[in-house]
Amino acid sequence: MKNQSINCRKLLSIIILSILTCSIQAQNGRTEGLTRREDGSVEFRYHAPDANMVKLVFDGELHKELKTIESESYHSVKMQCDSNGVWSYITPPLPPEIYTYQFDIDGVCLPDPTNPDSIRVRDDKKSVFIIEGTPQIELYINENLRGRMDTLVFPGTSERKDRTVIVYTPPQYLQGQRNLPVLYLLHGLNGNQTAWNDRGRAVQILDNLIAQNKVTPMIMVMPDANPECLVSQGEDIGLMENIKHYGSWNKMEFEHLYPEMDRFLSDIYQFSTNPGDRAVAGLSLGAKQSANLANLYDSTFSAVGLFSPVAGRKQVPQSAYPNYWIGAGRTDFFYGKINKLRKRIQRKNIPYTMYSSVGGHTWRNWRVYFTEFVQTLF
Repeated sequence: MKNQSINCRKLLSIIILSILTCSIQAQNGRTEGLTRREDGSVEFRYHAPDANMVKLVFDGELHKELKTIESESYHSVKMQCDSNGVWSYITPPLPPEIYTYQFDIDGVCLPDPTNPDSIRVRDDKKSVFIIEGTPQIELYINENLRGRMDTLVFPGTSERKDRTVIVYTPPQYLQGQRNLPVLYLLHGLNGNQTAWNDRGRAVQILDNLIAQNKVTPMIMVMPDANPECLVSQGEDIGLMENIKHYGSWNKMEFEHLYPEMDRFLSDIYQFSTNPGDRAVAGLSLGAKQSANLANLYDSTFSAVGLFSPVAGRKQVPQSAYPNYWIGAGRTDFFYGKINKLRKRIQRKNIPYTMYSSVGGHTWRNWRVYFTEFVQTLF
């Protein structure tokens, strides 16, 4: 309890310091946070004159990285402090991408107080910025959503817990067109219904591709598919707590709940009832769930997308699909298992598409896989 009290006082003092820092900025015009430089590098600054050490935690390239226990290529680096107590660090030139970061002040991690854009990553918040410059990155940006997002609570009668679902409807739906095809898009171990929207930019990507006439207008359903609904219960639920419940994903609770959820949503949105107008895709353990759904409801889905799947023998398709799509990075720590899955599929003479990329088990890959996959649907 004593250590908790000390940590709380420490966190409170840092928050107060951040507020005072913003006030100082307004008075003397000093810029903090991040500054993009002409050579493509980014300078990060944080005013903390009383701190013993400030580090940048970043998912982009750094000059000299310190090891962290985080996945998704997060690294940290010590920042340099000047005589005014401003800690700074300049990155190498960065390629176009979505980046997330936070500051570690004497062991307490906080988002950038000067950056209003932040998202939840695991059990805390990180600040976000985008470097534009490629057609792929342009798909991630959409200041004016053409479609619409609804957040619903699904009161599953077969469970004792409610599930939150985010539903994207395209402009065609808002203009009165009904009976549209549907894509169910599933998150991974440490996600919930917000993951594909916040980190995957799936809504922006789909909205932009529909506007460019590159995909068939569709409804996209992003449910909380975590068996225990842990992440939805509070922001203090992090990766380690979810790992404790890893085995619950094998019980296929969400997979068995799917028909009830589909009926519930179909009554509201009038999904197409035509055969072949359902697709399912997911990342990591969500890919495993997608493969399970395809096997449980064999005639339901015309397309299955597995992004960096954590899958084994039980997830091998039982029959052929018009569109069975797998995406994986060659340095993904599950790449060996993914190759075993491919070989098992090949032995059954089931056709599939393999999209192999650089990189590993990261959102940077999953955003690309989603972009490629949705252009093959319906």
